[in-house]
Amino acid sequence: MSLFFIVALPFFGALLPGLMNSAGRSACAGVTFTVSLLAFIGLMSNLPTVLAGGVVMVGIDWMPVLGLNFTLMLDGLGFFFATLILGIGLLIIAYARNYLSRDDNMGEFFTYLLLFQGAMVGIVLSDNILLLLVFWEITSLSSFLLIGYWKHLPAGRQGARMALTVTGLGGLAMIGGMLILGQIVGSYDLSVILQNRDLIQADPLYVTALILILLGCFTKSAQFPFHFWLPHAMSAPTPVSAYLHSATMVKAGIFLMARMWPVLSGTPEWFVIVTSAGLITMVLGAVIALFKHDLKALLAFSTVSHLGLITMLLGTGTAFGAMAAVFHILNHATFKAALFMSAGIIDHEAHTRDIRRLGGLRKLMPVTFMIASLAALSMAGIPLLNGFLSKEMMLEEAHHTVLFGSHWLVPVLATFGSIFSAAYCFRLIGHVFFGPVRDDYPAKPHDPKSGLWMPPAILAVLVVVIGVAPFVAEPFVKLVTASVLGGAADLPSAHFKIWHGLVPALFMSIIAVVGGLVMLAIFNPALRLWDRTPRPEAKPIFEAIVEAVTQLARMLILPLHNGAFSRFAAIGAITIIAAGFHAWTTGTLGAPTREAQAASPVVIAGWVMLVAATGGLVLMHRNRLLSLILIGIVGLMVSIGFVFFSAPDLAMTQFTVEVVTIILLLLALNFLPKFTPVESSVLRRVRDAGVAIAGGLATFGLAYYYMLRTSVATPISEFHLANSYKGGGGTNVVNVILVDFRGFDTYGEIIVLGIAALLIYALTETLLGGPVRARLLNRKPDQKRAGDMHPMMMVVVTRVIMPLVMLVGFYIFLRGHNEPGGGFIAGLIVSIAVVMQYMASGFAWTSSRLKYPYHGVIGAGVLIAGFTGIGSWFVGKPFLTSAFTYVRIPPFHKFELATAALFDLGVFLAVVGAVMLSLESFSRLAKRANMEDSEYPMDIDPSRDDPAPATSGQAKEEV
Repeated sequence: MSLFFIVALPFFGALLPGLMNSAGRSACAGVTFTVSLLAFIGLMSNLPTVLAGGVVMVGIDWMPVLGLNFTLMLDGLGFFFATLILGIGLLIIAYARNYLSRDDNMGEFFTYLLLFQGAMVGIVLSDNILLLLVFWEITSLSSFLLIGYWKHLPAGRQGARMALTVTGLGGLAMIGGMLILGQIVGSYDLSVILQNRDLIQADPLYVTALILILLGCFTKSAQFPFHFWLPHAMSAPTPVSAYLHSATMVKAGIFLMARMWPVLSGTPEWFVIVTSAGLITMVLGAVIALFKHDLKALLAFSTVSHLGLITMLLGTGTAFGAMAAVFHILNHATFKAALFMSAGIIDHEAHTRDIRRLGGLRKLMPVTFMIASLAALSMAGIPLLNGFLSKEMMLEEAHHTVLFGSHWLVPVLATFGSIFSAAYCFRLIGHVFFGPVRDDYPAKPHDPKSGLWMPPAILAVLVVVIGVAPFVAEPFVKLVTASVLGGAADLPSAHFKIWHGLVPALFMSIIAVVGGLVMLAIFNPALRLWDRTPRPEAKPIFEAIVEAVTQLARMLILPLHNGAFSRFAAIGAITIIAAGFHAWTTGTLGAPTREAQAASPVVIAGWVMLVAATGGLVLMHRNRLLSLILIGIVGLMVSIGFVFFSAPDLAMTQFTVEVVTIILLLLALNFLPKFTPVESSVLRRVRDAGVAIAGGLATFGLAYYYMLRTSVATPISEFHLANSYKGGGGTNVVNVILVDFRGFDTYGEIIVLGIAALLIYALTETLLGGPVRARLLNRKPDQKRAGDMHPMMMVVVTRVIMPLVMLVGFYIFLRGHNEPGGGFIAGLIVSIAVVMQYMASGFAWTSSRLKYPYHGVIGAGVLIAGFTGIGSWFVGKPFLTSAFTYVRIPPFHKFELATAALFDLGVFLAVVGAVMLSLESFSRLAKRANMEDSEYPMDIDPSRDDPAPATSGQAKEEV
C-alpha cells in the first residue's frame, strides 16, 4: 500500500466515528478499529522492503517554492515507530470500547484518537522537515483534545492547557531550528539533510539549531525542566494515558532525536546537553514516582524517568547507546501500555486509583494481578522479562560514559535512578495487590470481562517472549539501529543474551534490585521525610508564570488593543506613514524618466466627481442613507476608471458588486437610525483628519513617483500574457489568473465569502433570540409606508427579465475563460436577478419558492472547487493545477474543455449562496419586525373575492 494512503487513512477515517455514533458503541469502535487495521495492514505490506534494508519513498510537489513537499519515507526507524503507533493503537481502541462509559461520546473520542494517530504516523514517515512540523503541531492540538476529553473535570482542562502550552512553545522553537538546518543544507528534505553531517556541524549556526530542535524534543518527551506537564495530563481517560504517554506522543521527541542522530550527535554540545538532561530526568522522575499515591501519577512519573533513560542513551553518541535506546523504546512501549491499562482496570472496577485505599487485589483480581505484575517486574529490570535486557544495556553504556571528566558520575546516578525505579515497581505490586483484603473499597473489585484485560494481556505476553527469547527481537532492533546510525557499517556486534557473565552492569543491576527492596521496606519513614522536605511544585510555578505573562501582556496590549477600531487604524496608519517618510527622506529619488500624460476633459470631470463624492462622504457621513449613495458614486466612478484603463472584467465585477452591496446595505440600514450619533471628540476628529491627510499625501506621492519613472523590473503581467493561453488554455488573462495561476487565492476568497455569509446568518439568529427580538416586535416605522409594497409593474418586469438575466449570467459564465466574464461576475449577475425578485414580490413569496438552502449552495461551491483542485493530485500535479483540451462533437465545431470551468462553477455557486444567504438573513429580521406586509404578489390575496389589497392584519389573520 502507498505511504500516502497509510498516512491519509486515519484522517479520512476520523470522519466515520461521528457518523456511526448513533449506530451504537460497538459500531463506532468497530469502524475506528477497521480504519487502524487497514493502515496497519498497509504498513505491513512494506515489511519485505524494509527487512531487505530498502527505503520506500513517495512524494509530490506541494509548495516547491517554499521547499514544502509532501514527501514520505519509510525506513527501519519509521517502520518501527509506525508499528508501535498503529499496533498499540489497535489494542487501545479495543480497550477503550469497554472502558468508556455510556455517558461518554464515543464518536468524539475516536475522532480525536484517529486524528492523533494520523498525525503521529505522519511525523514518523515524513521526509520533509516542514511537513514533519505540520504533523508535529497537529499532534499537539489533537492531544489537547484527548487530554481534555472529560470537559467536566477541571483537572482535565488544566492538564490539556498545560500540555498544549509547553509542547506548543517547544514546537515553535523547533520550527526555528529546522528552518536553520534547511538553510544550511539548501533543502528541507530529511533524506538530503541526513547526508550532510559535516556541513551542518561545521556551520556557525549548528549550536543554535541544535538547542532549538532539542527544545522541541525535550518539551514533547517531558525532559527536565519540562517534565511537569506529563503527570498533569493523567486526568485524561486511561486509554489516552496508555496511548499518548507511553507509546506515542511522548515518544515523538525521542523519535526526532533518533532521526536527527546521524547529523546532530557526536559533538560535545550534543553529548553534554542530551546526556545531562536525560540523566537528571531519569533520576528525578524515579524519585518522585516512588512517593505518588495516585496509581496513574506513579506511572506518569515512571514514564518521565524512562524517557530520560532513553534520552541519556541517545546522548552518549555511541552506536551501542543508540541500539540500547531502540531496544528500550520497544520494551517500554509494551510494559508501560500494559501497566496503564491495568491501572485503568483497577480504577474501573474499584472506583479509585489511590494506592492507600487499595491492597489485597491479588485474590480479588487474579488476571489483572498477573498482567500488572509481569509488566511492573519488567519495568523494575527483573531477569527473564524484556525490561531486564535493555536496562542491563543501559547500565553497561553508563559504566563506560564519562561526563564532565568524571568516570563515576553517570554510573552512580544511573544506578541510583534504577534503585528508585525498582522501588516504585515493587511498591505498585506490594501495596496494590498484596496485603489483606479490605472491606472499605469504594466498589467491590473483580476482574473485568475479556474486552478490558485482553489488550494488556497481549502486551504482557510480548514482555515475557522478548525477555525469555531476546534473539527474536535482536534482528529487528539492529535493523532499526542501522537506520538511526545512518547505515549498518557502525552497527555494534553485541548480541542480546540473558547472561553476559560477571560484568559491571550485572552488579549495578543487583544493587538496583536489592536497593529497591530496601526502599520498599523503609517506605513509610522515607515518605514522612519526603513530605517534610521543602521542594518546588511545578504546577504552582507554571501557573504563576502564566499569570505573570498574562499580566504583562495586559499591561502592554490593553492600552493599545482596547477594542476601538479608530485607535487600531490610527496606530497602524501612523506607523506606516512614519516608516514610509523615513524611507522617502533617507532614500535616493531618481529624476523622472517619462512625461505626465495630458488629461482629457472627460477624465478631469470624472476625477472631480470622484473627489466631490469622497469629500462629501467625509463631511456628511453621519447621514447613513446619503453616505450610502455617495459610496455608490465612488464605486461607479472606480468602475468607469477600469473601463478607461481597458479592464472590462474588473469594471463588470466592480459594477455588479456595487449593485449587490448597495441593496444589502440598504436592507441593513432599514434597522438602524437615520443618523449616526457623534461619538468622537473634536480633538480626536482633528487627529484623524491629520492622519488621513498625511496618508493620502503619502500615497499620492508614492504613486506619482512611480508613474513618472520606468520600472527596471519585468512586470509580472508579461508572464501572464505570455502563458495565459498555452498554460491555462484561455485568452482572458484575468480569468485565467483567478482560476489557474492564483487559483489558491480565489479558493481561499470564496471560503472567506461563505464564512462571512454564515456569520451574518448566525448574527441574525442571535438577534432573533435575544433582547433585540422584543425591540423588533415593538418597532414602529418612523413614517407611514407606501400602501403598495409590491408594485404591479415591478413584479411583472422582474418576472419577465428573470429568465433573460439568467441566460445572460449563463453566457457570461461560459465565455469567461476567453472573453470578459467568469464565475464570479456570473454569480453576481444571477444574484441581482434573484434579489430583484425579493424586492418586487416580497420575502415571503420568494422564500416559499426556494428549493435549495443557501447554506448548501455555499457548501456545494466550496466542495466543487476543492475537489476540482484535488483531482490534479491523481495525475501527480500540485493542488489546483488545471488542464484543458479541445474536442469536436459532430456537427458542432471544435470547442474547449477545461477543468477550470468546474472550479469557476464552484466560485459561481459560492458567490450566489453567500449573497442570497445574507439577503435571507435580513429578510428574516424584516419579517420579525412586521415589515413584510403581504405574502402575496402585488398585494392581492387570491383567496379573497374582494380585489382590494389586503392589509397586514388581514393577511396575517387569514393565513
